[in-house]
Amino acid sequence: MNQNRLPNIVEHKCLGSPTITPQALAYERDYLWMSSRDLGTLYKIDIGTWKIVEEIDPPGIVWAGVSSGDGEMCFTIGKGLNDDRYVYRYSDGAFSRLFACPDFTGSYLSYDGANLYLSQWYEKRILKYDEKGNVICKIDIGAEICGHTFVDGMIYVLRGKEKPNEDWRIARLDPQEETPRVKDIAVVPFACRSLTFDGELFWSNYRAKDAIISFALPN
Repeated sequence: MNQNRLPNIVEHKCLGSPTITPQALAYERDYLWMSSRDLGTLYKIDIGTWKIVEEIDPPGIVWAGVSSGDGEMCFTIGKGLNDDRYVYRYSDGAFSRLFACPDFTGSYLSYDGANLYLSQWYEKRILKYDEKGNVICKIDIGAEICGHTFVDGMIYVLRGKEKPNEDWRIARLDPQEETPRVKDIAVVPFACRSLTFDGELFWSNYRAKDAIISFALPN
C-alpha cells in the first residue's frame, strides 16, 4: 500500500516528558519506564499521576527497554566512547549483563512472553534470541526501525527513514510465518522513538519535542 494513502494514527494524549530527550519507553504494570538520552538516567513514571516514582543510574545510556515479566526489565545499554551496545536485565534493583549485541549494534527490544527480540536500525531487521543469548531467527523489516512491541502474538513495528524528514509508519507482522510479511497500517506523523503497549493504547516518544504520545490505530 502506498504510504500516501495510509491514514494517520489516532492520537490520544500528548504529554510533556518529565525529563529531556525521552528515549527508551516500556510499559509495566501501570508504569512507564523511560530513559533520557542526554542525561543518561532511567526513570519509572506513574501513568496515573504522571510523576517520577523512581530514578535509576544505569551502567550506560539506555536506548531501549521492555518488560520481561515477573517485575523484571531488559534494556539495551550503550557503553564507552563507541557506544557499544549490550542487553542487560534489571531485577531487584540490580543490572546484570545478558549478552553483547551483534557487532555491538542494536537498539529496540520487544518480548513475546518467552523470547527477546532486538532490532538493528541500519540492518533493517529484528533478531529473535533464545534464553542463552543466541540469535535463532532474523526478520527482515525493509526499513529503519525505531521501535517494536508485541500485541496478541503479532509484532507492531515503527519503520521508515530518519533522514531527511523523519518519515515513519506503524506496521504489523506475524513472527510465526516462515517469511513474515510486513504490512503498513498507519502513518506516524512525528519523529517517534520506542514503542510500547499498555493493553489498550500504544505509546511512543517524540524525543525532539520532549513529549510522550499515546495513540490508537485507525479503524
